[in-house]
Amino acid sequence: MSTLKTYFNWSTGKDSALALHYLMQDENYSIAHLLTSVNQQHNRVSMHGLRRELYQLQIDALNLPYSTIELPEQPSMQEYEILMEKEVSSLQQQGFTHAAFGDIFLEDLRKYREQQLSALNIKSVFPLWKKDTRELLNEFIDLGFKSILVCIKADLLDQEFSGRIIDADFIKDLPPNVDVCGENGEFHTFCFDGPIFNKPVPFEIGEKVYREYQAPETDADTCSTQPAKSKSGFWFCDLLPVKNS
Repeated sequence: MSTLKTYFNWSTGKDSALALHYLMQDENYSIAHLLTSVNQQHNRVSMHGLRRELYQLQIDALNLPYSTIELPEQPSMQEYEILMEKEVSSLQQQGFTHAAFGDIFLEDLRKYREQQLSALNIKSVFPLWKKDTRELLNEFIDLGFKSILVCIKADLLDQEFSGRIIDADFIKDLPPNVDVCGENGEFHTFCFDGPIFNKPVPFEIGEKVYREYQAPETDADTCSTQPAKSKSGFWFCDLLPVKNS
């Protein structure tokens, strides 16, 4: 039986890493490409704020083909969809039939992804779907993965969580209203070691910066963005690549 040629929507974080690990163990899928959205203006991975240099080091340690979607600063949903469609169409022409994601339980997001990709004859794969997030994170740690918090939502987590390594103590210290995997956007991570890497990704911790962004209202069915009503604050932990490591 031939394997399904699959590209992975790579966020650089822990859920992506564990989902990729699952699929690499599954003989039904052949992971042949990683796709990542990058803020072109700041040269950083979207949402996570990770420097492009560290993203490149991570990709080198994964040793997989890759490409990026170069996004403008705060793109509209229409701009995002046009750029995404262009890249996915290119992958589809290269024989890719499936796209994988690290999502766990966001129903509206899954529905949106499936609708967008089905129009391009690409099927979606969600290897972590509906799994218990506490069990997932414990498995992540037990497998030897290592990750660090690079972005936290300020109204849910104290500044001290920014830059923390994910371990058993981290799980114990999380407030009860925060999902242990941050599936509701409470935090984002950078995965720097684990069984899918051929070597650890070296980095140094830089400054911690607080930033506020307009919080748009999003239509769950269409993902259209409405005028913002409020601001959301985030703490970012800047990670610096280690040269000559």
